[in-house]
Amino acid sequence: MPDSDAIVAELTIGELSELSGVPASALRFYERKGLIASRRTVGNQRRYHRSTLRRLAFIRASQSVDIPLSVIEGVLEYVPHHVPPTRELWLKASECWSEAINTRIATLERMREQFAECVGCGCLSFDQCQLIIRDDTLAGQVAPPLLDS
Repeated sequence: MPDSDAIVAELTIGELSELSGVPASALRFYERKGLIASRRTVGNQRRYHRSTLRRLAFIRASQSVDIPLSVIEGVLEYVPHHVPPTRELWLKASECWSEAINTRIATLERMREQFAECVGCGCLSFDQCQLIIRDDTLAGQVAPPLLDS
């Protein structure tokens, strides 16, 4: 039986959802993915350690800059579930992710410039528009499939 200090440090799924702003369905999903963990009571109810709030903050902040959950999971696997992520962990993860974020920013800036040019051109041609064909490596090499009439 857990001691009284452990009980005070635990949150129900509803409390965790309310405090974090993360829907209960997302909490269950994160738990299935191994991003967060709970213990089960005798009545099979989830109980989360209070430090899970910091893990959720780390997950949501990472997601806000489009870091995939699989990458976040890779970082959090080194942090025990009852230990909140530290500032040092965030700085190290941020350092690792900076290159990917900078690449994404550069790509978006190029797309913005192309879009502005495209709006000015107005062609929206499947043969010429760089917004449409920029990643199409087979453009011009393969005839489009025939549609059944």
